[in-house]
Amino acid sequence: MRVFDFTDAIARAPAPSVVHGLRRDSSPDPDFEKLRAEHLAYVAALQGAGLTVDILPPLDAFPDSIFVEDPAFVIPQGAILLRPGAPSRLGEREHTRDVLKRHFGQVHELADGENADGGDVLVTPKTIFIGLSKRTNRAGAEALKAALKSLGRDARVVQTPPAILHFKTASSLLDEETLLVTRAMADSNVFEGFRLIVTPDGEEGAANALRVNGTVLVGDRFPQTRELIRKHGLSVQSLAVTEIAKLDAGLSCMSLRW
Repeated sequence: MRVFDFTDAIARAPAPSVVHGLRRDSSPDPDFEKLRAEHLAYVAALQGAGLTVDILPPLDAFPDSIFVEDPAFVIPQGAILLRPGAPSRLGEREHTRDVLKRHFGQVHELADGENADGGDVLVTPKTIFIGLSKRTNRAGAEALKAALKSLGRDARVVQTPPAILHFKTASSLLDEETLLVTRAMADSNVFEGFRLIVTPDGEEGAANALRVNGTVLVGDRFPQTRELIRKHGLSVQSLAVTEIAKLDAGLSCMSLRW
């Protein structure tokens, strides 16, 4: 089974408080109804690709809880409850633990001080990359690496390029040998041995694409990138991400997949 072949996913419906979610700049708040429509279309795309999606209820006390990939990491062998690097998101762990235990026989947990966001973890066939960032510290990355080792997967800790929020903000897996990356990520040389497709200037946000079975999900604002992926021989489905992007988010962070 390829690492982008999935049968199941977990997603969480957005709460009205999502409009107050974390962001790095003073961009306008997203429109809640439009954001909810984007999320519904995203879930529908996962279901259309053949996945059974466990949709969790909204958590108004946690504006960023729609981004279920940050407090947890899953592979078919088991799940790991992470510790998001943003203090306001730590409470999401208590609303994630039970659902992980419902789906997985093994659930590991990171300890106090071991900060790691799922957005910094990229799965490839041979290794799992863990990017150090403002949200993932060395202690968290090493603890996650050890937990993955216990689940039978090798991991490599690398440095996320400066000014990039999450490792997967700037990289995504297209096939067993090919990654979609920004120019900054390509220049970091962390992906030696992979074929790299670099996002065109102005379409850096497209790098947070999501390969699901036979289809690559890409934001609808990135026509040049979609054409590059099609020329690579892959099927592409575009999804609206205008409101989601206002929260420094993309397509991978709204679900956990296995």
